[in-house]
Amino acid sequence: MAAPFSRLFRPLRRITITVTLNKGVRNVSSSRKQNLKTAGVASPWALHGAVCLQRLPVVSQDRSPLEEEFMELMHQMELERSLLSDHELRLLEDAARMSRKQEEDYDSDEEEEDYRDKEIVTAQDLEDIWEQKLKLFQPAPRSQGVDEKDMGSSKRCLADSLILLVKKDVGSLKLWLLPQIQWQTGETLRQTAERALASLPGADIKATFLGNAPCGFYKYKYPKHIQKEGSVGAKVFFFKAVLPSHKHLPLEKNLFAWVKKEELQDFLKPEYLKQARRFIMAL
Repeated sequence: MAAPFSRLFRPLRRITITVTLNKGVRNVSSSRKQNLKTAGVASPWALHGAVCLQRLPVVSQDRSPLEEEFMELMHQMELERSLLSDHELRLLEDAARMSRKQEEDYDSDEEEEDYRDKEIVTAQDLEDIWEQKLKLFQPAPRSQGVDEKDMGSSKRCLADSLILLVKKDVGSLKLWLLPQIQWQTGETLRQTAERALASLPGADIKATFLGNAPCGFYKYKYPKHIQKEGSVGAKVFFFKAVLPSHKHLPLEKNLFAWVKKEELQDFLKPEYLKQARRFIMAL
């Protein structure tokens, strides 16, 4: 038998909440008070926008010995399994016609009826013409006459991706860094990174930025004598940009360097290099 309705239904207890207002004054939590006190205080960290400018490869990479051997194998397999091309069939046809001409019962009128009033161009004639054109063809050079060790030229190492580094004064030290500049009020971090590129001395760089969001982050502290002045350090936000492959930028060797990814360790400090390797790809 079903239980009585009164047993199943239990009315909810009435809960009374009493709120006391102190003459319209709202209490503020301790954390809120903390934020109100520090709202007008400037941040001890300086914000910087930086750009990772890459010159992408202009030519393909040289094949390794293993790749060369594999290419030869694939070419041989393709040749053995392929059918004769139209040109190869024409070569066989021309050879068969020349063979018939040498027979004793050869009838020239019957054989040459299809070729009357036409200039006969054999497949071998075409090969000779193509051979002459091939001799006149000059492939583009894989290098542009620039010393591979010339770090100031963006034309070095055309088969690799290069990254632009600049030498900047950090305190009493001169360090190699990605181009960076301090953020100014009213601009976005991407605009700061664009200004960092435009402010490089003697360099008219027109690059394509890849997105509005930073690709990396790094922070460092200033020396202790600078920290006493109220500045703790700098926070750097990196943006990616690409230099057109045909653009050549001759820059000063002492202030600028175009380096490959594996050469970064010779220029950057270990901690800075660790962060840079996270977003720099050797394409």
